[in-house]
Amino acid sequence: MPRCSANKADGTPCQAIVKESQQLCHAHDPARADQRRRAASKAGKSRTGGEISAIKARLRELAEDVVADKITTAKGSVAAQILGVYLRAVEQERKHREYDEIRGEMAELRQLFEAQRGVYG
Repeated sequence: MPRCSANKADGTPCQAIVKESQQLCHAHDPARADQRRRAASKAGKSRTGGEISAIKARLRELAEDVVADKITTAKGSVAAQILGVYLRAVEQERKHREYDEIRGEMAELRQLFEAQRGVYG
């Protein structure tokens, strides 16, 4: 089985299997640099930790304000409900992005499988 002819960042040879007609794997092929950049950008955008932390902090503030009688329990309750809905929307968005990424990875794996089957089958 042919292997990628590139070296990894640590200088060791890449061990990825490639098609007979190729010399470089997906990670080292310059023609796929834009595709790798888009995938990395997508991964960076999927981080919702900062958004969730901000909502948690706001919920903590709301609870403290209710306890300190700075806002009414009714206003605190409504604000907490709205933030809860917002959190569910953030979670749905994260799940949708994750689904899209998995679907893309599956399509790429399917293409690789078909290519390997064509070469060795």
